[in-house]
Parts: sequence; structure tokens; C-alpha cells
Amino acid sequence: MTALGFLYPGHSAEDDYPRIEQLLGSDIRLDVVHTDIGEDAHRVDALREMGSPERLAAGVEELRLTGAEAVVWACTSGSFVHGWDGAHEQVRTLARAAGMPASSTSFAFVHATAELGVRRVAVGATYPDDVADLFAAFLRTGGTEVVSVRGSGVSTAAEAGAWTDEQVLELARRADHESADAILLPDTALHTVALIPTLEKELSKPVLTANQVTVWEALRLTDRRVNAPTLGSLFTREPIIQA
Repeated sequence: MTALGFLYPGHSAEDDYPRIEQLLGSDIRLDVVHTDIGEDAHRVDALREMGSPERLAAGVEELRLTGAEAVVWACTSGSFVHGWDGAHEQVRTLARAAGMPASSTSFAFVHATAELGVRRVAVGATYPDDVADLFAAFLRTGGTEVVSVRGSGVSTAAEAGAWTDEQVLELARRADHESADAILLPDTALHTVALIPTLEKELSKPVLTANQVTVWEALRLTDRRVNAPTLGSLFTREPIIQA
């Protein structure tokens, strides 16, 4: 049994995780510990506070008790708003506090695009434009070419978590760009896992979503290889990046 740990802010789309656990169909357990979201706002200052060391450390002890072998901060905006160096420091601090390998959803996107050999991506974000642009800048620093960015002006995670399947599908459609090799949907508050096969079939390219890549990143940290086509193209390849 491989136990994977996730620190998830608040309550929005955490039910994606038991769905993923079921779809993995192997001896893998996903343990989700909820952290205090603070002010629910897609605003840079609030997002920085949401991912502060104190808030993450508060969930670490509970995560240790689950027997987790690796931990991922399951929040994209709460990591990339710190910038490339700041996000690295956030992960290093989390790893020291947890006593296990650690990463975040922002780095999961960078590693997942490398895994797929993707060079150019289109971003479809729920965030306001200024926050979406920070995600694009993070990806570019990580070596990914971002050919288009579409924000949606959603101001809270709670609002994103209430989006319907059709709204998610429309976000991906609007985000698509003819020169993009893949589409990225970066909000972990967005329910996406059940829609990945539909999205990839309709758009004829890989679609990477936040909760999907977060779990893949935890598997990468523990050097697990799982073939699960229902979780999209990302789960049909052998990882090329080692922990």
C-alpha cells in the first residue's frame, strides 16, 4: 500500500480525490487533510496568506498520522503567487515540517507538461486576469511556453467549486488555442476529474487539471507508476522525471 498525503485548502472540490483513488484501481490510498483557507479570495495577498508556513504546518501532524509517504500542497494559486523561488522555499519548508518528500500543484503542472513532452500550452483559469497571469509567468519560468491565457474573474474558491460540468467544459473550449499542445485548468477548487476523458476527446489534445496533476505529482514523489487512462493522457505514460 502506498499512502499519499494532500493538504487541501478549505472545502470545494476535494471529492475529486476519492474519485481518483477509485480510478487508480491499485494499492494506493489518498489521504486529504484540510487546511484553514483564511479569507476565501482569489487575490494575491489572501492567496499568499493561505499558503503560509503556519497554515500548512497546522495540517502536517494529522497527515503524519495517516502514514503518508509524500505530501503535496494541493493548491495552485497558493503556491505560484509566491513566485518560482518562493514556491520552492514553500515546498522545502513543508518537507522539513512533514519529514517526507513534498511538492505543490504548481510544480505538478510543470513536471506534468515535461512528462508529456508538451512545449506550448493554453491556460483556462477561473481566476481574475492578474492571478492567471502569475500562473502563466510561473510556467514560463519552468520552461513551458504559454501561448494563451484566459481568466474568468471568479473571486472565490467557493464559487469555482460550484461550477457545473458545462461551465468547466466551456472554460476549456474557450481556453483552447490552435498552437497549444495541451490545455491547463489550474484551480484545485474546480471539479474536473470526471470530465477529463470528455475534454481530451472533444479537444483532441491532453488536458491537465489541478487535482489530476496533484495526485500524479504525489505518485512521482514515491516513484509509483500507474496506468489509468480514465484519468487522461498523463496517466498513460511512464514518468520521465524521478523524485
